[in-house]
Parts: sequence; C-alpha cells; structure tokens
Amino acid sequence: MSRIAFGYQFQTVGSIGPNLISEFGIDYTALGALVGAFMMLGIFAALPLGLLGRRFGEHLVVGIGLALMAVGALVCTDIGGALGATRAIFVGRCVSGVGAVAMIVLQGKMIADWCHGRQLMMGLGISVSAFPIGVGMAQLIAPPLAQAYGWPAAFQFGAAMAALAAAWFILAYRPSPFAAPVPRSFSLPSGRECVMVMIAGLIWTFYTASYASFLAYAPAMLNHRGDAPWLIGLVITIATWGNVPAILLGGGFAMRLGHVRLFLFGTLALGAGLAAIGVVGWPILCALLIGVAGSVHPSVIMAAGTLSARPENRAVGMSLFYSTYYVGGTIVPTICGRAADLYGGAEGALFAASAFTLLAIPTFLLHRRLRAWSRVPGLA
Repeated sequence: MSRIAFGYQFQTVGSIGPNLISEFGIDYTALGALVGAFMMLGIFAALPLGLLGRRFGEHLVVGIGLALMAVGALVCTDIGGALGATRAIFVGRCVSGVGAVAMIVLQGKMIADWCHGRQLMMGLGISVSAFPIGVGMAQLIAPPLAQAYGWPAAFQFGAAMAALAAAWFILAYRPSPFAAPVPRSFSLPSGRECVMVMIAGLIWTFYTASYASFLAYAPAMLNHRGDAPWLIGLVITIATWGNVPAILLGGGFAMRLGHVRLFLFGTLALGAGLAAIGVVGWPILCALLIGVAGSVHPSVIMAAGTLSARPENRAVGMSLFYSTYYVGGTIVPTICGRAADLYGGAEGALFAASAFTLLAIPTFLLHRRLRAWSRVPGLA
C-alpha cells in the first residue's frame, strides 16, 4: 500500500500536467522542476534517515515517513492560499518526498530481513511492482478529479492514500526473526561497500529517472498531438500496470537467464521505446515496449543495490543507494524538460530520457566487475 501511494503521489503532477500548464502558464522546464521536487530533499535526507532507522528501528522511521507523505500532499493543495499554487506544489512535494525516502530506504532492508535467494528476488519484485500500480492509478484517477473538482482534489486523494498506508503499516508491522543483529551506533559501511552501493544507485537512477520523464512528458506530448484523453490514459496505464507482471516475471527469469542478459534486454527495450514514441504514431505499441519489455529488470537492479553491503550495513547502504538516486531523480526530469524546450516539443524530453537510459549499461557492467573483485566478507 505504501509503494502504491508513493507511485500515485509521484505521478500526480505528470498526470495533471496539461491542466497545470494551461492554468498557470508554466513551461516544460518548470513542469520538470515540479516533478523533480519530489526527489530534491531526498539528496540530503536519505543518509540521515538510514542512520536513524538503524539507531531507532525502521518501525518508527517508516511510520513518520508515511505521515509526512500525507502532510506534504495536503500542502500541495495550497490551503488558505498562503504560498501560491505552484510554490505550494513545489514545497508540498518536497515534504512528501522526504516521507517517501524514509519508506523506500528501509523497505529494501526489511524485505532482505525476511527473504533470501529466490524469495528475495520475488519480494523485491512485488515491492517494486507496487509503484507502477500507483502511477497507473494517478493517470486514471487524478485527471478526472482535477476536471470535476479542481486540481487540488488530485493531491487530496494522494494524502488519503498515504494516511491509510501509515495506519496499515503501524498496525501490521512485525520485526523479522531472521534479521541479522544490527549495531545501533552511527557508522558507515566500508569504502568498497559505499562505492558499490552508489554505483548501483546510479543504475537505478538511469532506469527510474528516465522512466519518470516519460510519465511526466508523454501525456503533454500526446495531448499536443491531438490524441483523445482515453488514448492517453490507455497508453500510460499500459506503460505502468504492464510493469507489474513484467517485474514479477523478470525476477523469476533472472535466476534462469542470468542477470546480465535480462538487464541488457530490458534496458535496450526501454531506450528504444522512449525514442520511438517521440517519432512514430504508434503510442500503444511503444507503451508495450516501455511498460512490459522495458520493465523486466528492476528486481536485478534492486538486488544489486541491496546485496552491495553486508547485512548489518544494509540500512545505511540503501540510504547511500537512494541518495545517489535522488540526485539523479531531481536533475534528470529537469534536464529532459530543458531538452523539450530546446527541441520545441515534449518529444525532446523523451529523446533525452532514452539517452539517459542507455547510460545504465556501462554502469551496470562496471558494478559487476567491482563485485567480482570484491573481497569484503558477506557481500553477495
């Protein structure tokens, strides 16, 4: 539920982007900044939250994070008009983003505490696949809400989802009896572990930030082309909900086909789909390429990050993983928006996103080489 709420809140701006552009007269660069605001404070918050999670336990930190997601979504609605609409959205998404950091930084560690081997790949796959469910919900729910009740209603729905996720987590959480003893002192993993985790974070950045740019700019591009709202919704739904079976199947295929083969297939498919949708008039086919073929490998990337640090260092290790990711998640959508402005259309953003996607390949191969050289006891 928490990952679904995360996906919905992240995609809210992209889903109602055409409304925000027409109502407030912002350009694609500004829209990209509003998308990236969700990631911005994660650059600074991920590592401290990982350390706090190790010191005080993930139950407390994740619960507070989910509460912040709800509060931030309400700030986006500009209650009382104190900030102004676009500034309120920016500030609110920063607050929600900090809450999301607390949740996702520690979620991988909690899954690794409960699951091992094939179960770990499946557990990570289920967790990652919940995000696109929320993204698809945003594309289906947010535009009609904005049309019927005004743009703040789209954010209010996201606040309700986060509040429900917080209540569910607090009531249902149980610590794993299989978890390795975790030192409560504030310390960092070894230098090699830090390097490996941050490189894995770069791989995740090139995948997710490029995919997020598609979600942010594709609706505006298809709307500008004159495509019907139902077609735009169908394209985004295929490209998001198609992730769910793709990610789950990818987690299983990774054990049979090998991580490298599966990763290369998914990355090349995603890069080709992002470039093609900006050129050809077959949005549904491109959505299948992006959302299904191009989404079989996230479990491989998450496993690389999770297993780059020893069990006792995973909470802090994943905070470094997400610190790296949040830098890219803040910058890449804005760069893609700038590319769209220079190109004269949202297609430029998708071409830039395709180029970023392909950078994941040499980064992944570098990580594999470093892992082969690693002599740190306990690293997978």
